[in-house]
Amino acid sequence: MEVRVSKIRKEFDRYPALHDVSLDIRSGELIALLGPSGSGKTTLLRLIAGLEQPTLGRIFFGTEDASLKTVQERHVGFVFQHYALFRHMTVAENIAFGLKVRPRGERPPKAEIRRRVEELLEMVQLSGLEKRYPNQLSGGQRQRVALARAMAIEPKVLLLDEPFGALDAKVRKELRRWLRAFHDRTGHTTIFVTHDQEEALELADRVVVMSQGRIEQVGSSDDVYDRPNSPFVFSFIGDSASLPVTVGEGAVRLRDVPLGIAPRGGDVRSGEGTLFFRPQDVTLVTDGGPALEGRVATSRRLAGTRIADLDIGTPADPHHVEIEVPLDADATAGTLIRFRPTRWKIFPAEG
Repeated sequence: MEVRVSKIRKEFDRYPALHDVSLDIRSGELIALLGPSGSGKTTLLRLIAGLEQPTLGRIFFGTEDASLKTVQERHVGFVFQHYALFRHMTVAENIAFGLKVRPRGERPPKAEIRRRVEELLEMVQLSGLEKRYPNQLSGGQRQRVALARAMAIEPKVLLLDEPFGALDAKVRKELRRWLRAFHDRTGHTTIFVTHDQEEALELADRVVVMSQGRIEQVGSSDDVYDRPNSPFVFSFIGDSASLPVTVGEGAVRLRDVPLGIAPRGGDVRSGEGTLFFRPQDVTLVTDGGPALEGRVATSRRLAGTRIADLDIGTPADPHHVEIEVPLDADATAGTLIRFRPTRWKIFPAEG
């Protein structure tokens, strides 16, 4: 089922939570809505679900305008962060609930409901646990029951709101891999909200990066990580460093000192700008050529590399950046390190 969000605006007491948001989601896609708290990602999910109504704009399921339809009429499956299971019901009863409460004319026969529950228990790898109650399950198992319950009604679209937020890191990673495999098996159009960038980059076919009620960028994990289109996306996705620079005459300078790099396609060609690069995308310079340089404030071991925190500013213009250096590099406090970015992006200076 394709989902199209067209020029959606949502206000709460005249406060705009979403500003004219448009988004096309292809049938069978797994889409992540990623952003910090207050970015509007959960509001957008609730609008797609029908739990909120837009102030302006429309939402289409396929060619059908779903904007004024109820949650029930939209046939969406919804999975919340805190499971929302019925504690007095068994696993099987929880999964069957959405089918049993359908109007009599739409309710499947008991044998069909039982078959559907057994099929879903197998799909979510919980066969044999149908008679247990939620308090007898682990957090990961409860979340899989919640997913099975959402799938039982055969939804057009599956919506997940921070589905792994209440779980510990190890269980979260296991469920991420499981959900991706589950999605590939079922082929449902799936939209999930997360503030965890690692989760979004690992799971989603495309990532929708949101900030302050707007969509900053939509793209694959490689797109948003390797080709961020705004300072927000560059700083929000992955680790990054930023420095104020001046661009002119084919060179990039910091405090009038050339850095040994030139602007590239898409960079600011002249004037004031902000240079962004990632800690791992640097090379150390030992030949005396133009480079950034700074003294090590602190350093720490991180797996097979070392992270050095460099002070590259002046008392009047302080700046700190973190870079990765080889384990055998001298990164003791006070050591001068010269380096040059190998991949970077220069955006116009704000303001």
